Amino acid sequence: MNKISTKALQDLEFSTVLQQVAAYCNTELGEEYALLIKPYLGEAKLKNTLQQTSEYLSSFDNNNAIPNHGFDRLDKELQLLKIEDAVIEISGFRKMVNISITANEQILFYKKFQEYYPSLYELSSTIQYTKVIIEEVQKIIDRFGEVKDDATPTLLHIRRSINEVRAKINQSFLAALSAYNNAGFLDDIRETVVDNRRVLAVKAMYRRRVKGTIMGTSKTGSIVYIEPEVTLHYSRELNNLTFEEREEINKILKALTNFMRPFYDLFVDYQKFLATIDVTAAKAKYAASMNAILPEIVAERQLFLRDAYHPLLYLTNKSKQQKTYPQTIELSADNRIIVISGPNAGGKSITLKTIGLLQLMLQSGMLIPVHERSKICLFDKILTDIGDNQSIENHLSTYSYRLKNMNYFLRTCDDKTLFLIDEFGTGSDPELGGALAETFLEVFYERNSFGIITTHYANLKMLANELPNATNANMMFDAKTLEPTFKLILGEAGSSFTFEVAQKNGIPYSLINKAKKKIERGKVRFDATIAKLQKERNKMEKTSSKLKDEEVKAREEAKRLENLNERIQTKLENYQQLYDHNQRMIYLGNKVNDIAEVYFNDKKRRPLISEFLRIVETENSKRKAESRKEKIEKKALQKKVEEEVQQKVEKIREKKKEEKAQQKAAPKPTPKVTLKIGDRVRLPDGKAVGSIDAIEKKKAIVNYGLFTTSVDLDKLELVQAKK
Repeated sequence: MNKISTKALQDLEFSTVLQQVAAYCNTELGEEYALLIKPYLGEAKLKNTLQQTSEYLSSFDNNNAIPNHGFDRLDKELQLLKIEDAVIEISGFRKMVNISITANEQILFYKKFQEYYPSLYELSSTIQYTKVIIEEVQKIIDRFGEVKDDATPTLLHIRRSINEVRAKINQSFLAALSAYNNAGFLDDIRETVVDNRRVLAVKAMYRRRVKGTIMGTSKTGSIVYIEPEVTLHYSRELNNLTFEEREEINKILKALTNFMRPFYDLFVDYQKFLATIDVTAAKAKYAASMNAILPEIVAERQLFLRDAYHPLLYLTNKSKQQKTYPQTIELSADNRIIVISGPNAGGKSITLKTIGLLQLMLQSGMLIPVHERSKICLFDKILTDIGDNQSIENHLSTYSYRLKNMNYFLRTCDDKTLFLIDEFGTGSDPELGGALAETFLEVFYERNSFGIITTHYANLKMLANELPNATNANMMFDAKTLEPTFKLILGEAGSSFTFEVAQKNGIPYSLINKAKKKIERGKVRFDATIAKLQKERNKMEKTSSKLKDEEVKAREEAKRLENLNERIQTKLENYQQLYDHNQRMIYLGNKVNDIAEVYFNDKKRRPLISEFLRIVETENSKRKAESRKEKIEKKALQKKVEEEVQQKVEKIREKKKEEKAQQKAAPKPTPKVTLKIGDRVRLPDGKAVGSIDAIEKKKAIVNYGLFTTSVDLDKLELVQAKK
């Protein structure tokens, strides 16, 4: 694979992706490595790197978590190793030990779990495993970062002498302190430390009375700090011993530095190895943040991205809790070029950038957010022309710059090229620029290049329709709301919805009609036809989606009913088994009762025992041999069924009790009275009383004195005469 141009990396915002990956790194060197990621030149190395990232990602979901890979950089220490007679500080040796321990842990881990992480094991197997560095440093430097007393016999002797002299200093100082304090020459604080030496805090008026060396005075001058004469000899001896100690430690560290020099290359390998692991871990964490995977990489020329997300847009929307719309697109030998059309702000440019950025990320060893059934091939060149690209420095207009870019495309594109061009042909006269763009597209087609372009030009849409291995595509647009749906549809061109969008944005209808008259009638009809097709497509999509939803619901309902039927069948079987068991128990109980009654009458034991044994043998012949576990499970199931039956019986009993109580509490219905002519009656809600003059079928003619009316017999009630 050839080097991808810097312009393609800029157009597709690859640097932003690298910054986001670098943010996941744990080490400073890892961050530097992450920001320097470029598309790989070798296919084998690329696939190995992708596999390493995929393996690290899998460690997040299993119990074999990869150990820590953090380390401190050894740049200063490595420089000192190159210089003869240079000495590395203790802190440097501690960093060397830590990086050696970390590398060894990584090597052993990948060796132990090489079945889970074969590619990472292969990477770690190139690093030498050794404990020599750790053991040598730990012989000399303790865990607190100090040179051990027994690092050399000379150092041990010096430090013992230092301890003895310090003891003598303390002893002589305490004697002087006690004597001068008793004499009343000392201030209340009695003593302090000056230049790491214990001194007496002598009152200024008595300074000539105390023998020793004056080390300083207080700010007010009331106190003079004097080192007693009795400790001066020991202090000079201590200074000499301290100097000898520093010299001996320097010799020890110099010898240790010389010991480390042969391991220079190993330390360089340690840093590269752990920084590579750090970058791999960062890429895996970045992949996990957007559900990225490693798609199938195919040798044949095929690019099938299903449910592909633009990484930067996905993460931005995720942080804002907004939805991101995925795209599905396919390029193959039979469909090498796709011409995407449709209205502005519909998602054409984002779709273009999504394809390009995902291809760049994959060819740089990063996992991409696509469906697991996606397939992708590798390209030698990725050419892009996205954005304005005006060049003020070179005095180039937008169109001039684009022509210069097209010239580069024409010189370099071949059958292993992926080109991505946004708003193809714009920047000049529509007819002339469109004709030139059409010619460029024909050249790209003849060279068997793969590519995606976005355009509003009708001639490019028609050319894509005419070429056998090219196709049109459009970004779906809701014709009613004039809002984009951000869904890519392959197989048909899209309308720009120029006049519709203008009308939605408040442009007067008269001006829109005037504009329509200024252009060719054929163009209007062509655009209107495309718009109509898109509307029909929208309707079909909605219908199809609705039918799919109904089908899913029907399947779920059928599955639910099937599960319900299975549960009911299981319950019926359990109830039947419980019933059969209870019936057998009743039968056996009756048998035992009959035998007991016979024995009660004749008192003969032999027939009793023989009959009882016969019953037992008969029952045992029906039993099946069961394990202890099966018996426990059977008893548990039987107990569960009995409890369930008992609960249902209790519910039925309670329900019957409630029904009886309701029947008792309900008022008894009043007997129906047969009305006849002459009876005094009234309506249930009324106060007026009348008499029945006649009865016809189920209606009565009621006379209220001033008027008569016809009323249903069911609506009248008899008025009892007062006694």
